[in-house]
Amino acid sequence: MSIQTILVLLQSACSQGVLWSLLALGVFFTYRILDIADLTAEGTFPLGAGIAALAITKSYSPFLACLFAFAGGVLAGLATGIFHTKLKIPALLAGIITMTGLYSITNRVMGAPNIALLGSNSVYTWLENTGLSKNNATILVGSIFALLVVLLLHFFFKTEIGLAIRATGDNDAMSEANGINTDNMKLIGYMLSNGCIALSGALIAQNNGYADLNSGVGTIVIGLAAIIIAEVLFRNLPLLPRMLTIVLGAIIYRFILAIVFEFDVQPQDIKLFSALILVVCLSAPQVRSRLATKKAAKGGGVK
Repeated sequence: MSIQTILVLLQSACSQGVLWSLLALGVFFTYRILDIADLTAEGTFPLGAGIAALAITKSYSPFLACLFAFAGGVLAGLATGIFHTKLKIPALLAGIITMTGLYSITNRVMGAPNIALLGSNSVYTWLENTGLSKNNATILVGSIFALLVVLLLHFFFKTEIGLAIRATGDNDAMSEANGINTDNMKLIGYMLSNGCIALSGALIAQNNGYADLNSGVGTIVIGLAAIIIAEVLFRNLPLLPRMLTIVLGAIIYRFILAIVFEFDVQPQDIKLFSALILVVCLSAPQVRSRLATKKAAKGGGVK
C-alpha cells in the first residue's frame, strides 16, 4: 500500500469519522456517564437522517434541518427515558421497544424507504462553493459540529444538573439519598444522548446524498468501537480531553475500516468486520493486563 493511498484513506476516514463521532458522543453519554445500555441509537440515527432529508426536500435550510433532526432525537430519547424511569421497564428493553417503534415512525416521516438529496443544498455546500473538495468541506464542517458539541457538553457537565447526572451514573442510590431526582437526570441524559445521535444521522445523510430507513443497523457498534478505541489508547483522562479522544477514536475506527476495505471485502461483510474490530478493541485491555501480569510474574521469579 503506497503512501499516497494511505493519505487518501486517512482523509476519507477523517471526513467520515468526525461525523460519526457525534453518534459516539451520544452513546458515550448513556454508556459511560449514565452507565446505561441504550439501544435507541439504532432507531434514532435513521430518524435524524429522515427528518433532515425531508426538511431539505421541503426547501428548509440544511442547518435548520439539523436542528429539526436534533429535536426528533430528543423526543425519541424522552420516550425511552419514560419507559425506563416511569414505567420501570429495564433500560435494555426500553431501548429495544423505542428502536422498534421508531422504524415505523421514521418510515412515516420519510414516506419511502429512502430520500435522495442529490442536487440539494447541504451544510457542506457553502464551503464546496468556495472551491474546497467534498472531503475537506466535510472535515471542516464536521469538526465544527463535533467541537461545538464537545464544548457544550463540557460546560453542561459543570452545571448543577450536569453534575447531578454524573452523580446519578456513578451511584444511583447514593444520589437519590442526597436529594437528586435520578429519574429526571436519566430523562435528560437520554434526551441529550439521542439528540446527538440524530444530529449525526442528519449530517451523514447530507454527506451521503440520501437518507435510508435501514441506515441505523449496527450504529451502536460504531459508537461503542469509537469509545473503546479512545479508552484503550488514552486512559485516565479528565472529561473534556476524554470526549475529544472519542472524536479521534471515531476517526481511527473509520481508518481501520478503510484499510479493511482495501482488501476487496464484500459489502455484505462490512458489519461482520465492524463487529470483529469491536471485539478486538474490547479484549485489548484484558490481553494487555494478562501480559503485564505474566511479565511481572516472570520478573518476580528471576529475583
